[in-house]
Amino acid sequence: MNSKNMKMIIAIVRDLDEDRVLQALLKEEYRVTRIASSGGFFRRGNATFMIGVRKEKVDDVIGIIREHCAPTLDLAVKHATIFVLDVDHYEQV
Repeated sequence: MNSKNMKMIIAIVRDLDEDRVLQALLKEEYRVTRIASSGGFFRRGNATFMIGVRKEKVDDVIGIIREHCAPTLDLAVKHATIFVLDVDHYEQV
């Protein structure tokens, strides 16, 4: 398949925000793969979301993630870490 315009978003989200973010993405009909994960200095729980989208949808997905992460007063706490990767090839079988 032609993947020239495809991106893979990998978003690592705090477990406190996981359900809100996932439901918001699904409501907007994005296909999401969720993987339970942990990491960081305190080994807190996280969810890693993998979302394949056309490049013009990347900002929309990042906006949804940003909007549905709960605010905190602790500036050291990051709500999500997001990677956007080029997709060279993909297939659905």
